[in-house]
Amino acid sequence: MNELRAIDPFAIDPFDDAFRSLLRPWRVDMPDAVPRIKIDLSEHNGSYTVKAEIPGVQKDDIDVRVDGNQVTISAEVKSDKEEKGNGDRVLRRERQEGYASRSFTLACPVDEGKVQASYKNGILALTLPKKTDVSSKRIAIQ
Repeated sequence: MNELRAIDPFAIDPFDDAFRSLLRPWRVDMPDAVPRIKIDLSEHNGSYTVKAEIPGVQKDDIDVRVDGNQVTISAEVKSDKEEKGNGDRVLRRERQEGYASRSFTLACPVDEGKVQASYKNGILALTLPKKTDVSSKRIAIQ
């Protein structure tokens, strides 16, 4: 048998489901190809040494700039991944691009003419010699 019930309009919460869906965990897929530049900075006799981890980047896509005591490392990733199935029919194709930049300021200016840089196995190694002819002038107070 069917039962008849009276519906109480104040007992139903129309926003309950809407807000409950906002509390569900979100999944955000970040591209794997975006480089994250992690650096190790050390100071040795008269120079700074920087080791920067930039995996998955070609040497030509790395840009290092030195301006006085400001150092900027930039990297750009361009990857093209293609998977083919049984008859050389493309089943999936992905393109990812990413850009990362890292800047830091050193205590002493760098001699830009003597900077050495090398890139091997995802590690950028920089040797940044300090400028030796940094002159300071004493100001007479009147």
